Amino acid sequence: MNFITVHIHSFVNLLFIGLIALFPVVNPIGSAFIVNPYLSKLADVEKKAAVKKITFYAFSICVVSLFAGHWIMQLFGISIPVIQLAGGIMICKMGWDSLSDNQDQSSTETPATDQSINISNNLFYPLTFPVTTGAGTISVLFTLSAHSANADWGSYLVNTLAILTAIVVMCLLVFIFYGNTKRLMHRLDGNGRKVLNRISAFLIFCVGLQVAVSGIKGLL
Repeated sequence: MNFITVHIHSFVNLLFIGLIALFPVVNPIGSAFIVNPYLSKLADVEKKAAVKKITFYAFSICVVSLFAGHWIMQLFGISIPVIQLAGGIMICKMGWDSLSDNQDQSSTETPATDQSINISNNLFYPLTFPVTTGAGTISVLFTLSAHSANADWGSYLVNTLAILTAIVVMCLLVFIFYGNTKRLMHRLDGNGRKVLNRISAFLIFCVGLQVAVSGIKGLL
């Protein structure tokens, strides 16, 4: 009984740590506003399908990072600071493209099929990686997995299950918030949405710059 109690305590403790550590780096609420310009022009059915794919991709990245990310990076000789720098540059590019986008209303009236084709090319990069799950998420998962590095088989299973549960919760939050960006912005008029998109684009650029600076600091 004491053995079971210890493992339950370990599971709850690591699950809580995982949720607290992953929430700010995944940031499902803030990321929802970042991806909204990409998803807002889709029909409801297409948007739901796109959000499902982003959620699945995010879950896959997290699971691969948890189990095999360290060895993959060693295989290619890539470090976390390099991932941060590259991911930061990609995010900066997204923000800059959005800030410099001066399309008028007529250019937004693109057929739904064209929109779905365009968005399908962006679902993994950059909407899933690095916007939803980037270098910060990978580094947090590396840190969490260190709890099980030298543990016995039972502790390893319990700790891994706790981290996987935290990942599932984060992905559910991503699915919920990404799928309801229209409701979050429903009360904004056209100008309000345009202003919010511009602000979001600027914040995207700032976030990317911060991630890139963190990578440069790590390299130095």
